[in-house]
Amino acid sequence: MQKEKCESLEQVRDKIDLIDQHLIELITTRQFYVDQAVRFKRTEHEVQSPERVEQVIAKVRQQAAQQGTDPDLIEQIYREMIQHFIRRELKEIRP
Repeated sequence: MQKEKCESLEQVRDKIDLIDQHLIELITTRQFYVDQAVRFKRTEHEVQSPERVEQVIAKVRQQAAQQGTDPDLIEQIYREMIQHFIRRELKEIRP
């Protein structure tokens, strides 16, 4: 998404609203693939996959730093999102 200078608060808010819409669409798409991944997991450990979580966190922290965004903020957001998806997956595999 291209960044552009805004000339009014209303324009800033419109841009933020558009970004929010895109973020929700992206999170929905991520959830779609997480829901597919659970079909390939058999155990709680495979769902929780602490090694994979740390790989994702390291990757997004690096991407955040490269783009000039606070890596701590991105890590916090991702940890919350990942935990939500893990809870969702666990509901699928537990009897």
